[in-house]
Amino acid sequence: MAGCGAQGGSMDMQEAAERADEMLDSVLAEIEPSVRWVHGPTTTGSCTVTRRRTVMTVVSPQRRGSFLGVVDRFWRKGGYRVTAINSHVDAPAIFVRTQDGFQVSLTVADKGQAHFTVDSPCVRHSEVADSTSPPTAFLAPDARLIPRPNIHSDFWSAGAPEVAGGRS
Repeated sequence: MAGCGAQGGSMDMQEAAERADEMLDSVLAEIEPSVRWVHGPTTTGSCTVTRRRTVMTVVSPQRRGSFLGVVDRFWRKGGYRVTAINSHVDAPAIFVRTQDGFQVSLTVADKGQAHFTVDSPCVRHSEVADSTSPPTAFLAPDARLIPRPNIHSDFWSAGAPEVAGGRS
């Protein structure tokens, strides 16, 4: 499936969303010890779909390099091509592309909150259902915004200011 033509191969937006969910499920399953996450908003364009997951586990500045390293190695092993790396100390990010044209990213934002995003290539237009992947952290159904990371991990949160004497 080459390019991003109006045909988009045989995949439709729902199938692209399901493929994005598979990519997100697999990378999150690779992270050990596991982190807790919630769904971010799914958005659609005229021929694209974007799925998002937000990590609710606090990833301390001391652990961010390890966190990004686990993800980077997993993506490279899976044949993803790295398109950009932002090595900013407070807001690192990795951007990759799959062989079938999906753009995938991991960005670390305020308070060490990690965001995974998958943007599909141009595909056939269709309705897109919510993800069926169960989130591992609680988010109130009426929440308008995803809160800052608020789940402590003895490993990933080690040394974070919110952690009083936490050890890994």
